[in-house]
Amino acid sequence: MTDLAQRLREGSQTSHTLSENTAFMKCFLKGVVELEPFKKLTADLYFLYSALEEEMAHHTDHPAVGPMVFGELLRTAKLEEDLAYYYGDNWRDLIQATPAGAHYVSRIREVSRSNPALLVAHAYVRYMGDLSGGQGLRHIVRSALNLPPDKGTGLHEFDALPTVEAKRDFKIRYREALNALPVDEALIQALIDETNLAFALNRDVFHELEPDVRAAVGDHVFDLITRQDRPGSTERHHHHGMVALMATE
Repeated sequence: MTDLAQRLREGSQTSHTLSENTAFMKCFLKGVVELEPFKKLTADLYFLYSALEEEMAHHTDHPAVGPMVFGELLRTAKLEEDLAYYYGDNWRDLIQATPAGAHYVSRIREVSRSNPALLVAHAYVRYMGDLSGGQGLRHIVRSALNLPPDKGTGLHEFDALPTVEAKRDFKIRYREALNALPVDEALIQALIDETNLAFALNRDVFHELEPDVRAAVGDHVFDLITRQDRPGSTERHHHHGMVALMATE
């Protein structure tokens, strides 16, 4: 056993805080969710999760990747439902990845070819965030966009983990699986580096959407919301009630 889960968390705290302090996320956490940039983000996440889940499925026999493939976590089908709601039945013809989103996808494809174990870092950032702070983001979106009960936030809805307790127990199981992976110190450091890169790639997606948010809310409101940085949720000892953007566990 290793302490890989803790090493990933501690090794990416600064990157996590930077992601929470992007202008896009500052607006989001204040309840400022504009429909058009949110639709673009949902499309980017669809391309991202499609690539991640496809590539991980190609490596189920890999000693590091295989143990981290969990059917309970798969997001692609949920994102397809979200996109059908936001864009209509012909959503596949209407969406495209942003340049930053396409770059994020290309990195996932690249590591799948060159060093599949690094897919674990990307999965850790995405899925642990969905199960943690993503639950708070779901409530913000539902309120801001006044969504019907069963539409628009499938990304953060886990049918196999319907309760807070189920999600908590699963995160324990996920951390235990990480700690049981056959990794040496060199691979642990490579995974920490890739985790930080995943956060950076995610920030690039947010930055690309910020002009759309600014245009929607106006310069004054945008500047008022974004001028002050917030403490990082993974850098606090007591962060109950905080909304963490990604992997906090």
